[in-house]
Amino acid sequence: MENRKTIRNILGVAALCILLYWGLHNLEQLGRIVGTVLALFRPFLLGAAMAFILNVPMRAIERHLPKKMAPVHRAASLVLTLAAVVGVLMVVGLLVVPQLKATIETIAVRMPAFWAQAQAWINQLMQEYPDLAQWLQEPGTMNLQDVLQRAVEWLKTGGLALVGNTVTAATGIISGVVTFFIGLVFALYLLFQKETLARQCKMLLYAWMKEEHAQRVLEVADLTSRTFSNFLSGQCLEACILGCMFAVAMLLFRMPYVLLVSVLVAVTALIPVFGAFIGCFVGAFLILIQNPMQAVVFVILFLVIQQIEGNLVYPRVVGSSVGLPSIWVLVAVTIGGSAMGVVGMLIMIPLCSVLYSLLRTATRGKLREKGVDRSKYMPVQPKGKAAKPVNGKK
Repeated sequence: MENRKTIRNILGVAALCILLYWGLHNLEQLGRIVGTVLALFRPFLLGAAMAFILNVPMRAIERHLPKKMAPVHRAASLVLTLAAVVGVLMVVGLLVVPQLKATIETIAVRMPAFWAQAQAWINQLMQEYPDLAQWLQEPGTMNLQDVLQRAVEWLKTGGLALVGNTVTAATGIISGVVTFFIGLVFALYLLFQKETLARQCKMLLYAWMKEEHAQRVLEVADLTSRTFSNFLSGQCLEACILGCMFAVAMLLFRMPYVLLVSVLVAVTALIPVFGAFIGCFVGAFLILIQNPMQAVVFVILFLVIQQIEGNLVYPRVVGSSVGLPSIWVLVAVTIGGSAMGVVGMLIMIPLCSVLYSLLRTATRGKLREKGVDRSKYMPVQPKGKAAKPVNGKK
């Protein structure tokens, strides 16, 4: 029996090594295979993500429903959740779209005057600094005529190519809409039958794995679910707080586009660490068209609020929910953004939090097994201050 187990393990390791060797020598083909598989399962992956996001408010609503509605708790909580999401989107749209339309019209009216002022400023700058004007007129330097000529050439080549790809773009939009609706239907099925699916997954784990291994997998899955849920709720709350702070501050300084900019900052703040800077850039540009001095004040105001939010609000609202030190948050956001863009930023922070928690638990377990006193590795506290307990234990 032991020999059979050993042979089976050896064969498994050998097969894994062969697959790894083939994958390293056929990365392009492996990438195409992975892309094809992901394309096939994209609606269901999207549906699973939507179900997980909707489950956070749905679970809270279901807990607060009266007991006499127990037979219809699931349907009522799901309907209320969808109604809340649609209601929030409609309110934001009704508040922002009219102001956005008025902003675009204002920019269209003010842009010629702004462009004339910019040209006058550039001419004045050239008169005051003739060396700069001479440098810009050198053959190897990019000047305005070169920019216009290249723009015309692009319109003749790249612009026509874009027109030729209209059918492809339309096909992609239709495919995206179909994928979204398939994912939404799949998400509704998951939310209606989540207990049944959880029970079936547990049965599969206990049937095909050792009991201790299955229990460990369930513990990691529970930790992952709680971490992602806390991060999602904390990130949304932090974005709302930041948007309200901007709205109040802009009202106090009597700046234009208060509603539009504050909502834009709140939405972009859902992207961890770097998201609010996108809102700052767009808001500063909008205010610059109307009043350049207020744009400078807005940037200064943004930096002040960002410091308050980053040092006081974010660590207490989001940092405490995921339990990840700020240095690793920055690392997670950078790696996630480089790998998968905005989605990678949102996924990588709670994922790294889970890995950090598992590594911390495993490390403490190893130290206990070896009889090592963890207190010797704790940072030295100033005199008169006791070391803070970790998880309730000293």
